Amino acid sequence: MRLHVDQRHERVLQLVRERGSLRVAELAEELGMSAVTLRRDVEALAAQGLVERLHGAVVWPSGASRPATSAAPSAEGLVVGMVVPTTEYYYADVVRGAREAVEAAGARLTIGLSRYLPDEDEAQVRRLLSTGADGLLLTPSWERGHPEPGEGLWAAEQETPVVLVERWAPLGHPVAGLDRVRSDHAHGAAEAVAHLAGLGHRSIALAVQESPTAPRLRAGYAAAVAALGLSPVAASPLQDAPSRSETDRFERTLEYLCEGVAGGDVTAAIVHSDADAIVLIPRLQARGVRVPEDLAVIAYDDEVASLADLPLTAVAPDKHAVGAAAAKLLLSRLGVSDEGPAARRHLDILPTLRVRVSCGAAAAGA
Repeated sequence: MRLHVDQRHERVLQLVRERGSLRVAELAEELGMSAVTLRRDVEALAAQGLVERLHGAVVWPSGASRPATSAAPSAEGLVVGMVVPTTEYYYADVVRGAREAVEAAGARLTIGLSRYLPDEDEAQVRRLLSTGADGLLLTPSWERGHPEPGEGLWAAEQETPVVLVERWAPLGHPVAGLDRVRSDHAHGAAEAVAHLAGLGHRSIALAVQESPTAPRLRAGYAAAVAALGLSPVAASPLQDAPSRSETDRFERTLEYLCEGVAGGDVTAAIVHSDADAIVLIPRLQARGVRVPEDLAVIAYDDEVASLADLPLTAVAPDKHAVGAAAAKLLLSRLGVSDEGPAARRHLDILPTLRVRVSCGAAAAGA
């Protein structure tokens, strides 16, 4: 027997009053109604101030009395969609952190991979939404880690909650208003500079491969060099003319560092990534550059740094924490929080410096 609209409204109010918060999908299933009809009823009740809508959930109004035994918001049945370039290397831990946080809340994580292909981010978002994603964790394939003017507008136009992961947007860009969680790579680079300066180095080079991380590394490096009054070092030739192949990148970086050491202009270097550093150090040694005696090295990222023949001091972004924090922020936007809705957040998680052999700290008695 179909309920009259007034009966439906009363039943909705009764359930929300008892439980405090319910997902629209759960409520529709319990009442035997279509999601479209229920959303229409919820909108009518919200317009009267009798309930509140919160990203796919129906919430009892703040300040209104209800039974003290009402349950906390539940994530059961909730689906979180996550789009990342890959689940390998850097993003493996990011995805793992997000998955663990989502599953701990009783929800489910689904993944879309862009593989850095043009327009694939948006295509994956459409696919995840079509299969029932209630909210989105997004790591778009922006070459510089942020959208260029006119790029990425689709991310700000989503009706579902969106949290950017390891990405950011310039002030004024529509995407800048989204929630985001990222590693503070600029801080990580600055910490590496400060550590080397503490070991007595005044001429520190930066050798980074082009990636979404590179602009923030350069910014942190430049800021720390200026703040500590260190000697300026000529920029790597890769900064103005990126390599088109790994072979070319290694050869040009090798020449840059060897020439700097030979000319007395460079005594230490920060190399991104740790995999690059593992390739470069034997080549430096073959050219007569001793590490760390002639060139102290800190790698940026700590995926394999500890496994090198010469264990590498490395800056380690906490990728697992980034993924977990992003997932928890998204879940709060979906109503899975006792705190209720909060202001938008930009969370920066600081990397950790892990000291090993390659920076020379042990020899310096640090």
